[in-house]
Amino acid sequence: MKILVVGSGGREHALAWKLAQSERIQMVYVAPGNGGTARDARLVNVNITDLHELANFVEQEHIGLTVVGPETPLAGGIVNLFRARGLKVFGPTKEAAQLESSKDFAKAFMHRHGIPTARYQTFSDVAPAHAYIDAMGAPIVIKADGLAAGKGVVVAMTLEEAHRAVDDMLADNRFGDAGARIVIEEFLAGEEASFIVMCDGKNVLPLATSQDHKRLKDNDEGPNTGGMGAYSPAPIVTPAMHARVMREIINPTIAGMAKDGIQFTGFLYAGLMIDAAGNPRTLEFNCRMGDPETQPIMARLKTDLLGVMEHAVNGTLDAVELEWDRRTAVGVVLAAAGYPDAPLKGAVIDGIPAETAETVTFHAGTAEVGEQLQVTGGRVLCVVGLGDSIKMAQKQAYDVVDQIHFDGMQCRRDIGWRGLKH
Repeated sequence: MKILVVGSGGREHALAWKLAQSERIQMVYVAPGNGGTARDARLVNVNITDLHELANFVEQEHIGLTVVGPETPLAGGIVNLFRARGLKVFGPTKEAAQLESSKDFAKAFMHRHGIPTARYQTFSDVAPAHAYIDAMGAPIVIKADGLAAGKGVVVAMTLEEAHRAVDDMLADNRFGDAGARIVIEEFLAGEEASFIVMCDGKNVLPLATSQDHKRLKDNDEGPNTGGMGAYSPAPIVTPAMHARVMREIINPTIAGMAKDGIQFTGFLYAGLMIDAAGNPRTLEFNCRMGDPETQPIMARLKTDLLGVMEHAVNGTLDAVELEWDRRTAVGVVLAAAGYPDAPLKGAVIDGIPAETAETVTFHAGTAEVGEQLQVTGGRVLCVVGLGDSIKMAQKQAYDVVDQIHFDGMQCRRDIGWRGLKH
């Protein structure tokens, strides 16, 4: 069977890497892929990004299933297009993907269906937004309504920071159309966790829990990023918490979408904030796997992913039981100089060791240029280490990190630190 994975990041490399392990796979294409997928003999990069051209390619190559990684093609309606042409594809429709592509849509949806989340208001004019911030006080959270590649959220700890974020988004148009409308919401304190499930329209299959590290620097300092690392499982999601999240957040979301006339298929990612009293609330929804959470999750998955995906597109996820590696996986992101605001491209990458039973390096912002591997994006690599404890998994990952070099390389040295407290 031939498979197509759409996307070019670390998430897509990890999905393609896992799919390629299936004995029934003839070929895994990645469109457009990156330097890491180019160097894997089991994967083939396809330099196509136009959705109609991708559909043509799938028909010509008799590809049995397409898995969509990133949010942009989902928001652009790739699933609607493929289904209209009778092609099997795993992901949410354009209508369902609004849970991610519009923060205002997601907040109104949660409010309507009683899904726990922060209080909020939506603004498209500067003056009322400033007045609302003055009335609410800091800390407070300002979000661009549309897709901003994980960078459209400012957690403002001071009023000055909050007002500056409003001016950046609404007055200075920093995020273009994505920031023409903003959502301002109350600051939620607690510990974050990533809760990702697969949905086939009616059945829900939870994946392993994980925790992302959004801030650029150690101890959760510095600006928000797309994610500087993640680990799985997340100890804060106890069995009791898991059941509660399914009951209060995941199941009502799938049911609420159906009530609104939208069948949800694909990955659903709930970013949670769990407060000191143990109450989970929804920070955001993504309609795809998280990046960098996918990398440690895929490193732990023992079940054949192809079989799971087939059940997902055939509406039979209730027949699947997932098997996980009992070890902890820690994924450390190596980012380019200047990330997240102005990442520098073109640096030459050296020293990536071969994959082992304990470590694997997934590529994101890389490309082969002649004989060299070069930096092409903000988040460059994600090194995953597996071990019997968080500490051991950290050691495996950081031993590999220390072998890799490119000019201006940035990484956190504390991925998994919250898990150690448990």
